[in-house]
Amino acid sequence: MPPKSRNAFLSTQPEPLRLHYLDYPPPPTSPSSSPKGTILLLHGYPQTSYQFRHVLEPLASHGYRLIVPDYRGAGFSSRPRDGYTKSVMASDIFTLLTEHLGIREKVHVVGHDIGGIIAHAYAARYPEHTASLTWGECPLPGTKAFEEVKNTPDMWHFTFHAQTDLPEALVAGRERIYLQHFFTCEAVNPTAISTEDLEHYTVQFAQAGAMRAGFDLYRAFPTDAEENRKWVEEKGKCKVPCLALSGAESPLKEIAGDMAAEMYEDFQVAEAAGSGHYVAEEAPEEFVRLVVEFVEKHPAG
Repeated sequence: MPPKSRNAFLSTQPEPLRLHYLDYPPPPTSPSSSPKGTILLLHGYPQTSYQFRHVLEPLASHGYRLIVPDYRGAGFSSRPRDGYTKSVMASDIFTLLTEHLGIREKVHVVGHDIGGIIAHAYAARYPEHTASLTWGECPLPGTKAFEEVKNTPDMWHFTFHAQTDLPEALVAGRERIYLQHFFTCEAVNPTAISTEDLEHYTVQFAQAGAMRAGFDLYRAFPTDAEENRKWVEEKGKCKVPCLALSGAESPLKEIAGDMAAEMYEDFQVAEAAGSGHYVAEEAPEEFVRLVVEFVEKHPAG
């Protein structure tokens, strides 16, 4: 059964937002007659909800309903000029789930890359609505590790994306070349992103305002870092059970445990064998196995 593709029109701040999402119910033949819970999947950059195409059916087959949005500024969602701090983007997702979809029970939040930063903001601010959190493959703003790596050569794009107007001017008309650089350099198996997949992402990011919105994600990092540090200082570490998930061949695995320890009381670390940065695309079976093992330790009920 293909997922339902829908638009939600949300009365968010600082302006109304159109948020596109996929809604994938468990199949009739799943182990449970009704969903065991809801898994929220948050994609990274430069990607969209399409990132999870290989794992939707396998995850749903374990009895879970899947909600997979294109976050603010990405994919088929609208691209406002403001609102790219991850706390605001987490609020977008909370509004989608609770007000638009009417999901009141706790959900399992899974975030990759930028989606991982949003997932952290969600779990910290809405713990009463979060059964478990799986996040990874991102230096988390506000942690010591983020400060140590943000200006290193591997993170050159953090500085480039933060410049005003220049990235948009240089990348316009060259979106395919630019996106392919990340997929080629950060994947252990770059063929996991096929020519057709690259074309899909290129079409999405060549839309008016799409690259600007992507760069705005990085321009918000200083505010994200300040908010995350202040949140821990004032409210303490997040109590939501946390899995820090990395590709086994990704350099970001080296800082995953330290970042989780700074922000979470209850965490564990896992690595997906055979994967670089793009775990759900490079090693979808491992991604599904590790996510399901973790969420089933923390049932939403």
